[in-house]
Amino acid sequence: MATVFIPVALRDYSKGLDKVDVPGGSLRRVFENLDKECPGIGAQLVVEDAIRPGLAIFIDDELTSEGLIQSVPDDGRVHILPAMGGG
Repeated sequence: MATVFIPVALRDYSKGLDKVDVPGGSLRRVFENLDKECPGIGAQLVVEDAIRPGLAIFIDDELTSEGLIQSVPDDGRVHILPAMGGG
């Protein structure tokens, strides 16, 4: 199973958990299964069949370049990084 690391801003959906293990294969499947475990989080990650603007998704320390079709290894680590505001 892939381990998804949940940023603080989304932990209300994960009942405070900082990481959740879910099956996947692709980033789309990982996010679908994550939404089953943490209802509502999927809408925060995906919009119009794409990664929500303002999010960076890293799989095993590499920025995803293929969007939701990106392959995720069974033991992969998925990090969700929200955009930083400020100036």
